[in-house]
Amino acid sequence: MDVERTIDEIEQIEEMFEAPDIRPLSASDISAANRRHDEMLAHSPWFRLWQRYGVCCRSEAPVLRLGEVEN
Repeated sequence: MDVERTIDEIEQIEEMFEAPDIRPLSASDISAANRRHDEMLAHSPWFRLWQRYGVCCRSEAPVLRLGEVEN
Protein backbone atom coordinates (compact mmCIF):
# COMPACT_ATOMS: atom_id res chain seq x y z
CA MET A 1 0.00 0.00 0.00
CA ASP A 2 1.39 3.39 -1.02
CA VAL A 3 0.75 5.69 1.94
CA GLU A 4 1.88 8.83 0.12
CA ARG A 5 -0.54 8.16 -2.74
CA THR A 6 -3.42 7.58 -0.33
CA ILE A 7 -2.64 10.83 1.51
CA ASP A 8 -2.50 12.71 -1.80
CA GLU A 9 -5.88 11.31 -2.86
CA ILE A 10 -7.44 12.30 0.46
CA GLU A 11 -6.05 15.83 0.13
CA GLN A 12 -7.47 16.11 -3.40
CA ILE A 13 -10.90 15.03 -2.17
CA GLU A 14 -10.72 17.56 0.69
CA GLU A 15 -9.89 20.33 -1.80
CA MET A 16 -12.89 19.40 -3.94
CA PHE A 17 -15.25 19.75 -0.98
CA GLU A 18 -13.67 23.05 0.13
CA ALA A 19 -14.55 24.72 -3.18
CA PRO A 20 -17.73 26.83 -2.98
CA ASP A 21 -20.80 25.62 -4.83
CA ILE A 22 -21.45 28.30 -7.46
CA ARG A 23 -24.61 26.78 -8.87
CA PRO A 24 -27.68 29.06 -8.65
CA LEU A 25 -30.19 28.22 -5.93
CA SER A 26 -33.42 26.61 -7.04
CA ALA A 27 -36.82 27.36 -5.53
CA SER A 28 -36.64 24.10 -3.55
CA ASP A 29 -33.18 25.08 -2.20
CA ILE A 30 -34.55 28.39 -0.94
CA SER A 31 -37.62 26.70 0.50
CA ALA A 32 -35.47 24.15 2.35
CA ALA A 33 -33.20 26.89 3.73
CA ASN A 34 -36.23 28.88 4.90
CA ARG A 35 -37.70 25.77 6.55
CA ARG A 36 -34.40 25.01 8.38
CA HIS A 37 -34.18 28.65 9.47
CA ASP A 38 -37.74 28.59 10.81
CA GLU A 39 -37.14 25.30 12.66
CA MET A 40 -33.94 26.67 14.19
CA LEU A 41 -35.72 29.78 15.53
CA ALA A 42 -39.02 28.08 16.42
CA HIS A 43 -38.40 28.47 20.17
CA SER A 44 -37.63 32.19 20.00
CA PRO A 45 -40.53 34.33 21.25
CA TRP A 46 -39.45 37.17 18.94
CA PHE A 47 -39.48 34.90 15.92
CA ARG A 48 -42.94 33.56 16.84
CA LEU A 49 -44.23 37.14 17.05
CA TRP A 50 -42.73 37.91 13.65
CA GLN A 51 -44.28 34.76 12.16
CA ARG A 52 -47.67 35.50 13.64
CA TYR A 53 -47.91 39.20 12.82
CA GLY A 54 -45.48 39.55 9.93
CA VAL A 55 -43.82 42.64 11.38
CA CYS A 56 -41.41 44.08 8.86
CA CYS A 57 -39.66 47.43 8.59
CA ARG A 58 -39.09 47.45 4.80
CA SER A 59 -41.39 49.31 2.48
CA GLU A 60 -40.31 47.41 -0.65
CA ALA A 61 -41.00 43.76 -1.45
CA PRO A 62 -38.33 41.27 -0.29
CA VAL A 63 -35.72 40.34 -2.89
CA LEU A 64 -33.06 37.62 -2.63
CA ARG A 65 -29.66 39.18 -3.36
CA LEU A 66 -26.87 36.64 -3.00
CA GLY A 67 -23.35 37.93 -2.49
CA GLU A 68 -24.30 41.58 -2.04
CA VAL A 69 -23.50 43.60 1.06
CA GLU A 70 -25.88 46.29 2.28
CA ASN A 71 -24.44 49.68 3.21
